[in-house]
Amino acid sequence: MPHKLVVQGGVKLNGRVKISGAKNACLPMMAASLLAKGRTVLHNVPNLSDVRLMCEILEELGAKTKYENNTVEIDVQDESITVAPYELVSEMRASFCVLGPMLARRGHAEVAMPGGCVLGVRPVDLHIKGFRALGAKVDVEQGYVRADGSTLQGGHVFLGGPMGPSVTGTCNVLTTAVLTPGVTIIEEAACEPEVQALVEMLNQMGAKIQGGGTPRLVIEGVSELRPTEISVVPDRIEAGTFVLAAAITEGDITLEGVRPDHLGALIDKLRSTGVKFEINGPDSLRVIGPKEPLSVDITTLPYPGFPTDLQSPTMAYLMKAKGLSVVTEKIYPDRFMHIPEYNRLGGTVRKEGNMAIVYGVERLSGCPVKATDLRAGAGLVLAGLAADHTTEVFDLYHVDRGYDNFEGKLAALGAKIERVEFLPRRRAADRSGDAGMRRAA
Repeated sequence: MPHKLVVQGGVKLNGRVKISGAKNACLPMMAASLLAKGRTVLHNVPNLSDVRLMCEILEELGAKTKYENNTVEIDVQDESITVAPYELVSEMRASFCVLGPMLARRGHAEVAMPGGCVLGVRPVDLHIKGFRALGAKVDVEQGYVRADGSTLQGGHVFLGGPMGPSVTGTCNVLTTAVLTPGVTIIEEAACEPEVQALVEMLNQMGAKIQGGGTPRLVIEGVSELRPTEISVVPDRIEAGTFVLAAAITEGDITLEGVRPDHLGALIDKLRSTGVKFEINGPDSLRVIGPKEPLSVDITTLPYPGFPTDLQSPTMAYLMKAKGLSVVTEKIYPDRFMHIPEYNRLGGTVRKEGNMAIVYGVERLSGCPVKATDLRAGAGLVLAGLAADHTTEVFDLYHVDRGYDNFEGKLAALGAKIERVEFLPRRRAADRSGDAGMRRAA
């Protein structure tokens, strides 16, 4: 039975919250375990539906997995399997990251093309371009990317795209290059902390990679890697969401287990709206929300720019800001499906191409809303925390993909929030069909 979140607004959040490991780091790291036979262990792994799905995919590819107490054990046993089936890959785009490790380690890989995405077109052409630059023979047939690695050789790869570097493309090509003979240079590599975490893991496995965290990666191929044990970096997007939870509720929250240095763009923008920050060491950040936030313009950009994954939650906060804010989306220009839902809550937001014009309002009013994607769902919850009356957020499966115990952490900070099962109402078309069947009978 599906669930919804019931949120009663008007509470100023207060207290401490522990930030979980990064979803966008642990999924490529889990895929990278296929590079070495034996048991790899990842700690600080968030309890998410996407993590459990990746475990299923790795099981299909010859590994035994165990996930408990935020630790994943991946024991790669059978390396003869080279096909990742559509039924699983189509459910999660990050699962395409198994292609690189299989190509490098097993010499061949067939992975279903990722399915459609509500954020708009997200092609894998940069992945394929990178594999071919390393000498792989790659074909796209019957919905699968088929790659042969019998002629792999180090080369020069340029991964810049129209919307900036590709994070998953960088991860995929990188995990092929580490076992490819010769030297590979990746230009315009993604610099996100999640990519840096993968570089650290691969080097710990015995890879020779220089330039992690920069746009230029230099990889000297090695003949073999070994399993490893490592912790996943804190989730900067979850951290940013709780920063915004403090801001939108006029709260006072201390984030623990966080990397403030990964939140530079967000902190800079929110300071100009009146949010106060106290950085208490390398893994602690106190956030105090303003009584009357000011408007600000934001533009999403590749790291270290403002993260696209925080665009929607930030827009929820800006609906309360005094004045007019402009949100420009340069990563996924179609990432504005949440605007109608925000306006249902009493916001005044207008889309203009790849920009959203946000007019601050004095109050938001709770109502039923639907999560259109993962981060939009988080933004709707934040808006509900600041709205009058009750907000019901439906389609929670989006939120469960990226937030570990989201409502539990918010409740511990004082939020009046509850996960509730509900029986979906049938659509009018279904009811009319039943009536027609009864008349025919």
